[in-house]
Amino acid sequence: MKLKSLVLAVSLAAISAGAQAEGLKVGMITTLSGGGAGLGIDVRDGFMLAIKQSGRDDIEVVIEDDQRKPDVAVQLADKMIQSEKVDVLTGIIWSNLAMAVVPGAVAQGKFYLSPNAGPSALAGRGCNKNYFNVAWQNDNLHEAAGAYANQAGFKNSFILAPNYPAGKDALTGYKRFYEGSLAGEVYTKLGQTDYAAEIAQIRASGADSVFFFLPGGMGISFLKQYADSGVDLPLVGPAFSFDQGILQAVGAAALGVKNTSQWSKDLDNAANKAFVASFQAEYGRLPSLYASQGFDTANLLISAMAKADVEDADAFRAALEAADFASTRGKFSFAANHHPIQDIYVREVIKEGDIFTNKIVGTAMTDRSNAYVDQCSM
Repeated sequence: MKLKSLVLAVSLAAISAGAQAEGLKVGMITTLSGGGAGLGIDVRDGFMLAIKQSGRDDIEVVIEDDQRKPDVAVQLADKMIQSEKVDVLTGIIWSNLAMAVVPGAVAQGKFYLSPNAGPSALAGRGCNKNYFNVAWQNDNLHEAAGAYANQAGFKNSFILAPNYPAGKDALTGYKRFYEGSLAGEVYTKLGQTDYAAEIAQIRASGADSVFFFLPGGMGISFLKQYADSGVDLPLVGPAFSFDQGILQAVGAAALGVKNTSQWSKDLDNAANKAFVASFQAEYGRLPSLYASQGFDTANLLISAMAKADVEDADAFRAALEAADFASTRGKFSFAANHHPIQDIYVREVIKEGDIFTNKIVGTAMTDRSNAYVDQCSM
């Protein structure tokens, strides 16, 4: 589904008589067409489901498609801030787009709530009091994969990721906790779909395992080609390459692969059970981690609105910092640099009936913050 420009005014009953905010306008810039559109669609759908369930009639959401192009994202942000007069921005999937948009937006006094991209540059010295990441810091799921690799006894990993900020954070994160040697380290082109050369390198490397971060269509291409290659080394990666939508495209080639995630549809808490059921009822498909992140981002925003008006920036910021909402992840809080403190799990790809999905098989990290919090001075 392609949405280039859509304005949604959510008209619903008020959340409660005690809500203090007088209304809020949200600008959502996300990827809704081309490669990676499924990620943006899931973030959007999770976010809008939470708005609908809140019962508020005073939240307006302006949604635009960034087409995964930094220049388009910047133009849209400028329009939303200057013409649409939004109070809060959200939605960006890709870290290179976040780096193009977020610093300028927060410099103009706008709040930015990230439902996905968490580049290290915005977690450390580039942190800002108005920037909150509701998903993770980019390194986190890769750090957990490195920790799992140690548990699994891997001693010589071949690692690869796309050459852009999140890819660099991915390999940095894996190496931060992985204790073995590297059989190879490769950065691929962003958007690459042919991995014959990289798979040949893996075959010749003497590796005992492969760690890869290739989100969206990149991951689909790699997994299919890897399965057809005959290379029989265990794979491990972050959830981005084993997302609910990706798994249906990859199919049996992904079965048994371990991946790391801060969320899974089988997390045993009331908020998550309700979210999974309501998302499936609303949209006719299982939610992904991106949908859960959009849902949590909206509920964080709604929780802040219940305590403060966005016009009172200090009070609204304090309300966001409190993170007083029921997360699909269970326990959730912010570190001092406004990135989550949360558990990160090991999942295994399984098949339930005709659906490929994930189940939790262990915990890789407990109460993980991020490596950059001490560099942030707000």
